[in-house]
Order: sequence, then structure tokens, then C-alpha cells
Amino acid sequence: MAKTTTGRAGGRPMVMSTRGVVSSGHYLATGIGIDILRRGGNAFDAAAAAGFALNLTMPQQNGAGGEAPTLLYLAGEGRVTALSGNGAAPAAATIALYRDEYGLDIIPGDGFLGAVVPAAVGTWLFLLEHFGTMRVEDILAPSIAIAEEGLPVYDAVADMLAENRERFLAQWPSTARIWLPGKKAPESGDLLIQRDWARTFRGLVRASRRYRSRKAGVRAAYDEFYRGPVARRIERFCRGTAVKDASGKSHKGLLTAEDMAAWSPELDEPVSTVYRGIRVHKCGAWTQGPVLCQALNLVGQFDLAAMGHNSADYIHTVVECMKLAFADREMYYGDPKFVRVPFTRLLSKKYAARRRGLVDAERASGELRPGGYEPFVPKSVREVNSAFAAGARVGDTTKLEVVDRAGNMVSSTPSGGWIPSSPVVPGLGFPLGTRGQMFSLVEGHPNALEPGKRPRTTLTPSLATRRGKPYMTFGSPGGDAQDQWALQFFLNVVEFGMSLQEAVEAPTFWSDHWPSSFWPRNADVNDLNVEGRISKGVMAELKKRGHHVYAKLDWSGGNTLATMIDPKTGVRSAAASPRLEPATAAAV
Repeated sequence: MAKTTTGRAGGRPMVMSTRGVVSSGHYLATGIGIDILRRGGNAFDAAAAAGFALNLTMPQQNGAGGEAPTLLYLAGEGRVTALSGNGAAPAAATIALYRDEYGLDIIPGDGFLGAVVPAAVGTWLFLLEHFGTMRVEDILAPSIAIAEEGLPVYDAVADMLAENRERFLAQWPSTARIWLPGKKAPESGDLLIQRDWARTFRGLVRASRRYRSRKAGVRAAYDEFYRGPVARRIERFCRGTAVKDASGKSHKGLLTAEDMAAWSPELDEPVSTVYRGIRVHKCGAWTQGPVLCQALNLVGQFDLAAMGHNSADYIHTVVECMKLAFADREMYYGDPKFVRVPFTRLLSKKYAARRRGLVDAERASGELRPGGYEPFVPKSVREVNSAFAAGARVGDTTKLEVVDRAGNMVSSTPSGGWIPSSPVVPGLGFPLGTRGQMFSLVEGHPNALEPGKRPRTTLTPSLATRRGKPYMTFGSPGGDAQDQWALQFFLNVVEFGMSLQEAVEAPTFWSDHWPSSFWPRNADVNDLNVEGRISKGVMAELKKRGHHVYAKLDWSGGNTLATMIDPKTGVRSAAASPRLEPATAAAV
């Protein structure tokens, strides 16, 4: 049994309460969520309010133009469900257009060509409408106040603006006007007024006030964004403006108001697996989430506790199992509305037992080995595309966790719509996202681009239950490393008996073996990043086994946030990694 009452672990305390906890990527968002719980709101109200605040306060990691895949434990129904917070490709987005007209085999990671329907706002409003208890103005008022009074700049934002200053001034005047007042990058502690952002969301509040019914008000706010002036302004900007992107050319966007109106969030059946009596739930193959389930099935074939925490045997085994899980991600995952993903096979314990034999205890594999395909060396996503086309031989992101007094749980991974990746839409105060860069441009691939399809994202919240009861939420920003860190956190708690705070602070490692989900989609075979707190002797042994070990800063990876309900006492606890600069956990 994992400890849940440790008063202090490492640098931060673990917070505890019987009434509710929030852990998020920014202290202001956490405070807003706690205030909602204190005022009688439930976890879904708190998540919506904190989610909007994260969109505003962490512009380098997420925004209103991005995504928010979310897992929910509904205490009243005793079940887990997934909320699809992923946007869909525009109706005009086809492989032929990108390959034949634009001359691309990979979608750029900046500009307009990767823009899909912004999903974050719809996700928060869906939570509020279907599961919340409060009105739109209650949820948005705290963030609007921050936008109007000024967002205090912290180091990560200041660094981002300094690094991108020249591009903003030269190419993106709508971004420079807001984020570079006086054409200077603000310093930590300066205030940045976000009038356009505030004006946009005040419009949603005004729309909601036209109705006495709370739910009708939420729906009116939703329509204001997706079927009203916000959608029309987005279309005018992206279809009327050419932006230079990573391809070296300038392109206009494809997103229309009709695309915005056609999309809506929806509930989805999560995938899951059981590990040591704990059922771990993940969003479906419209995210990379199922790789955690596959990895748990694989590592469950080994006696990890006997190996010792962060020993060479332990790290080697976990990394080699993750390689196998991510190999299947590359060849099988895609939007289940468009393709059949064979999870009956991929998530079976029998499949994991067969794959276990591929883990060589003494040597790192230099290949990508998806089930049913010949092994190959993944230099970039282009090799993945080639291997897929040949045919099978057989048959920065942020985080939000909330738990309330009733036992409702929310685990969400807001991301996309980053300030550095696309210009701010004039008058709206936020940019579009670039999540479409994750699509494949190979016909027939499960993640191949199609109109109305959701790209397979790296965004991957986690929610665990025990005997059907709510137990734990956890997750981390970090692109392809998200589920690698989630796996290590979970094993820290379940195999090594750490408290939540001890588990998020423990040293981490992460592999770059498979093709990155982001432009330019390269792979670094056998590259293994290891935090400096892991011993040099362990690093040396990993090198002997064929890993290309890179010693990183002591606190450079694994920005995990987590919550838990103690099954014996009912105490709610929360933890936040000290690596994520403004991340904070708090209790009611």
C-alpha cells in the first residue's frame, strides 16, 4: 500500500484534506479551482475555472486555441469516462493538398497548416454544462480579472518572449502588440494586460446572461465561440493571412467557421488495464494514452521491486518495454471514428507475455519493433511511413487534477495553442493550435490526415480506480515523454511505496528512441536522457548495454502532478513537481 500521509518529501509538502484538492501547472489556476470548491462548486466546476485560467496564465504551454483531453470519475454514477478535448481537421485538409500542392511529406509545426478546431474552450464548457453546477460568469470571472488587471510575468514566460522577440516583431505583429509592449520583452515580475482575451471571454459571459437557465446559458456561451463572432474572426484571419512556417514557405490556413460549428466535444469510452489490482484508465487512440496500458502489461511481467528503484536493471527494463509500446503507437493508433484499432489484441496480457521475450536483459534494442511488422531502425517518421506502406508481415503542455468532497475526479492535459507556434488572432487575444502536425501524410495509415479527423496527440491524462472506487489521478506535460513519466510515477507509488510527493520528486529518465510527434519528427535511436541525481555507476552500466546516455540537469524531467483518495480514510491528497516552475497543489 502506498503511503498517503507523509508530511514532507523532498522540497515540497504534500497537501491533504477531506473536502477537496487541486493540483495544476500554475498557482493562480490552482487558487481559482480551490476557491470554486470552497464556494460549493464541484470538481467539474473547479476544473473548468482552473482550465480557463491555465489557458491564460501559461501561454507557452497551452491556450484557448489548443486541446484538453480529459478523464472523469463520475461519483454519482460510479464510472470513468473520457472527454474528447481534441479538435478535428478542417474539411479542406486532405493528403493530396498537402503533398501535391504544398509539396510536403510532413506537416509543419508552426504557422497555420497544422491548425485544427480549437478544443479547449469547448471542453471546459462541456464539463460545466453536463456535470457542473455554476454559471459561466462564475467560472470565467477570475480569469477575466487577471487578464484585465495584468498577468504577472514569471521566468518561463519571460524567457519564451525573449527567445521569440525577433520573430514576433518581424512576422507576427498581432502577437508583438500584446506580448511585447514597447517592442521589448517583459521581465519577470512585469504585468501584461490581456484586453483582447478579456473582451473575448466577456462576450461569452454576456451571451450566457441572456438565459435564466444555467445550462442554456452555458450553451449560449458555447455558440458564441463556435458558431458566432469568434469562429468568424478565426476564419477571416487564418484564411486571409499567409504565414511563413517551418517549411520555409508562407501558407494560409484552412480552418473555417463551418469547421468550428461542425465540431463538438463528446464522451468516449476509455481504455484500461489492471496492474496489481489497480485499474488504470486512459483516453483512447486519439491520444497516445494506451501506450501506458501496454507498458504496464509489459513491465508487469518482471519483478521490478526486486531490481531496486532506478537501478540499471530497472531503468533498462522499463525503457525496453516502453520501446515496444511506442512501436505499436506508431503503427496502430489513430482516431477510432475513422480506423479500427486492435485493442483486444494490443491490450491483452497474452500479447504482452509474447512481447516480453523481446526484452534482452543485457542489451538495448536499436530497432523499432511493432507487433506484426518487421523490425526497422527509426531515423525519422519517414521510416515509419515506409515500414507501414510495406505492409504487415502477419495478420510543452500543462496539467490539471481535481478531486472534490463527493469523490468526483478530473484529470486533464491542456496543451496546444502556444504563443510561439502561431500568431495571435487579432481581437481575440490567443493563437490557433498546430496539433495537425501529428497527422501522417501516408494514405491508409491509422493516423493519416482526413477531413474531420482528430490527430493522435501526445496528450494523456491518467485516472486509476481500485475495486471500482476513485483512487488516483496523475500526469505530466512533456510530449512523447508524458507516458514515460506517468509510468515511472505510478511504479514509484505502487511498486516502491512512495507518497505522492515523493513519487513526483523522484529522479526520472526518458527515451527518444521512436519518432517524435513534433516537427521535424526525427528519432534518436537508443538515446536515453537521465536526470543527474541518478548515480554515475548506473549511467555507466546503461551505456554498456547500448543506451546512448545523456546526463541532464538534476530536476529537468518528469513534471508530474497527482491526486489521490486514501481508500481507508477518505483523505484527499495532492502533489506537484517542483520542476514545473509555477505548478502548485492546494487543499480546501
